[in-house]
Amino acid sequence: MSTRPIRDINTGVTLARGACPTLSAPMETGDGLLARIVPSRSMAIDDFAALCAAARTHGNGLMEITARGSLQIRGLTEISAPLFANTVAGLEIPFDDNVPLLVSPLPAHPRAGFQPRDLAAEMRQAIAARGLDLAPKVSVAIDDGGPISLDELAADVRVRTLDGDAVQQLLVSIGGDHETATPLGVTRIEHAVSLIVDLLTALAESGAHVRARDVVAREGLDRFLRAAGNRIATAPKPPALRTTETIGLHRLLDGTCAIGVALPFGQAHALGLIALARIAGANGADWAALAPQRTLLLGPIDEMTAFALGTAADTLGFIVDARDSRRRIAACAGAPACASGFIPSRELAAQIAERLPQGSFALHVSGCSKGCAHPRPAPLTILGTAQGTRIIEGDPVLHLSDGTLYTDDAVAETVCRIVAENENA
Repeated sequence: MSTRPIRDINTGVTLARGACPTLSAPMETGDGLLARIVPSRSMAIDDFAALCAAARTHGNGLMEITARGSLQIRGLTEISAPLFANTVAGLEIPFDDNVPLLVSPLPAHPRAGFQPRDLAAEMRQAIAARGLDLAPKVSVAIDDGGPISLDELAADVRVRTLDGDAVQQLLVSIGGDHETATPLGVTRIEHAVSLIVDLLTALAESGAHVRARDVVAREGLDRFLRAAGNRIATAPKPPALRTTETIGLHRLLDGTCAIGVALPFGQAHALGLIALARIAGANGADWAALAPQRTLLLGPIDEMTAFALGTAADTLGFIVDARDSRRRIAACAGAPACASGFIPSRELAAQIAERLPQGSFALHVSGCSKGCAHPRPAPLTILGTAQGTRIIEGDPVLHLSDGTLYTDDAVAETVCRIVAENENA
């Protein structure tokens, strides 16, 4: 979410404070304008390559896949941003331009009882027809229980299949990720579209800048329960958190495969992405899709091709092993790419990753106190501030209090300590 003014390049209207960057309303950053696209499903691999080429032509060539699976294009200008938008409009790339609906990029298993992409398409039409005035970052997550979990993604309204549910009900929760959202109850699949639209309507009636978590904190669930009516029933015990891996081989229902590769710290140059797309296309892949955890999926391919494509992606600098030490660090763009950044986050993260062994998540490098790359608490956070660098252990950056400023040498000593602790673990 931006604290800087965002202006629609078509109308010239400055959007409300807190608005998110879009294709038509890019955000000013340290390296130019940044546009964000939220694809609603996979795109043809040739269209993806053309999109990357346009990012190189009209921007600075740097592209990002976010932790939520959105695509960001950096380095646009006042002149080039409309040209880039026109190029994208000429491609067959479906994307959300209203409330983002988060779904798995891979087909659902038949036992889910529904295809989330079909449900999302119906829901988009219903939301658009309602004409709701919602806060900029309001979103809906639709989790089919398939190979890519959405449990770690926060959303204002969440629906999730219940494991082993013979009557195919969906668990509905409000305001958060799987662990932090408040369960509302269960509903049948045939009620899902009307129910979610009515829940969003109830949220809109609370105010144009209000998020679902704010309503729950202030009023509890009463407003949403009234909107749900008899379409909601008491929920059973919530299922356990489901974590899945986006990197690596994914076997699809038709016998083919897809491969997932991650962008280091969420960023890559368009040339590398074009090269990977062309190699994949030459070996039979015809679609590309974005996934959570800053991952690009390519398919359909056979298993042997997937291994060969993984080797090519590794050569191009992408992350092909879930144990890669670069995945142990969350890092934002930082300075100078982000105008809010005080330290070069990704450059520092890359240097630390070279010395970090394989293991679980270790640290967060944040250019400023917004903590965009990792809003949750991290074991260790290296934080840039206007006064200097700070180190936070175990707390989120948003709860930053006055504390000790660290010199570069002190930061280096702390990193060495973390590396040593991990090597001896």
